[in-house]
Amino acid sequence: MKPSIPKGTRDFSPTEVAKRNYIFDTIKKSFENYGFQPIETPAFENSSTLMGKYGEEGDRLIFKILNSGDYFKDVGSKLVSSGKMSVTFFEIIRSLKIRKHIVKEKFLSEYNIFVSKLVQSYPSKKYNINEKKIIEDFFKNNKEKIIKILNENINENSYESADDINVTFFRDLFVRFYEEYLNELDLLNSKKTTSLISEKALRYDLTVPFARYVVQHQNEIVFPFKRYQMQPVWRADRPQKGRFREFYQCDADIVGSTSLWQEVEFVQLYDDVFTKLGLTDTIIKINNRKILSGIAEMIGAQDKLIDFTVALDKIDKIGVEGITKEMLGKGIAQDAIEKLNPLFNLKGTNKEKLSQLKGMLKNSDEGSQGVDDLQFLIENVTKLGLQSSNVQLDVTLARGLNYYTGAIFEVVTDKVNIGSIGGGGRYDDLTGIFGLKDMSGVGISFGLDRIYLVLEELDLFNEVKLPKPKVVFLNFDKDIELTQLKAIKRLRENNIKCELYPDVAQSNKQQKKQWKYITNRNIEYVVSGVDGDIFTLKNMINGEQKQCSIEELLETVKNL
Repeated sequence: MKPSIPKGTRDFSPTEVAKRNYIFDTIKKSFENYGFQPIETPAFENSSTLMGKYGEEGDRLIFKILNSGDYFKDVGSKLVSSGKMSVTFFEIIRSLKIRKHIVKEKFLSEYNIFVSKLVQSYPSKKYNINEKKIIEDFFKNNKEKIIKILNENINENSYESADDINVTFFRDLFVRFYEEYLNELDLLNSKKTTSLISEKALRYDLTVPFARYVVQHQNEIVFPFKRYQMQPVWRADRPQKGRFREFYQCDADIVGSTSLWQEVEFVQLYDDVFTKLGLTDTIIKINNRKILSGIAEMIGAQDKLIDFTVALDKIDKIGVEGITKEMLGKGIAQDAIEKLNPLFNLKGTNKEKLSQLKGMLKNSDEGSQGVDDLQFLIENVTKLGLQSSNVQLDVTLARGLNYYTGAIFEVVTDKVNIGSIGGGGRYDDLTGIFGLKDMSGVGISFGLDRIYLVLEELDLFNEVKLPKPKVVFLNFDKDIELTQLKAIKRLRENNIKCELYPDVAQSNKQQKKQWKYITNRNIEYVVSGVDGDIFTLKNMINGEQKQCSIEELLETVKNL
């Protein structure tokens, strides 16, 4: 078998891990400098925790985990008990122990003949054949043939228990199988059936699990609570450049405060991290979901707010024409969409855009509030100043997640075409879905994997130093291995990284291999021999070699 990994996942070499850790460490230091505390949550959550929190499209991208064991075993009985199905085909087959391959072949043969005749009877290319209708017609019109096939392949010893199963009852049910089969076509792909075979899912992001964490641990938390979290998340997305199925998010959130100064600090935090990483001139796009609600109100699409924001969030990918088509498909009227033209044509400075928005949304209380909140954010960020980033008001920024209610952020760089490298926003009542009302929160996320690709492409990584021993003991004589390991133990007790080359050299060629190992790993000190309690120590930086005791060896490498 050829070794492989799932699409959208990656292996990381020691050098890549070191570079990723450099990004992690930079972000972590800034998080802690701003007062955030670390937490971690499980890689998977109960499905009920995640489902319904990300919108219809987000829910489809959640990786479900199948229940352990025979997860299909009780699906039929659960569907029956729920009233969604009187009995399932799976139950019938399992109960009757029919010789399934024979029945299948005969049914398929009859079914194919039936479909062929049916297709021939319709005008070519003018009739859209409904497969469900064909199946239904087949079973309705072939009851006797089905019963005959069934009877031919069942004998009195086929039943699990004659006392428990009424033969005639199940044969009659099988005649009605077409009805149940049609139901199963729908149910096997439905949320209700999925919930019967999967009760857990890999986390889609870190924010919803954080909300669950806050509610579950509310009596242990001091509010306002500032947390940071750096862990992997999983999405069943189509892999492409900068988009993976497994990737890391580095989140910082604060819950228990409605102060808009938090949004100001998050803009500063973005600026701080990207400046330290050397990624200057990043663009921090900002908007407010209240503004989007006001726009939806202005065009008469308040009841389509989620559809409106989900479509608008794709404007960079599919353009105005694409989102217009999607909005029409969601039932937003053409004349309503035409009212959005001024929105797509906002130009000028942030201050000028705010002025235009005020005029557009003057009749919407919620929209006007969003403009005021945004004005507070922009004005105070300007007064405090940024090191290297630029704030840009983008009224088409929507962020597709349903839980955002206030300010929203997205960070991009025009130096690399890779999409957003950060995003976030305010959520007024995300904890409410878990039973803790009126707990406003706001947070941002750094997309580590995309940041890595950007730094790599722009050659912005500092020289990465891989972990390595300071001293390596060469292994030329098995009789002194124990003496060397005692010396190594002493060095390690003094926090000196060291190791013994594991295999004893049996020839000059093998000795050269050990010296090559030293060169390839850029080892600073080498112990090439031991005579009693005297060690031969070579400095690989300047080439000096000397004889020394363990105390002298320790003192030499400690002072390097």
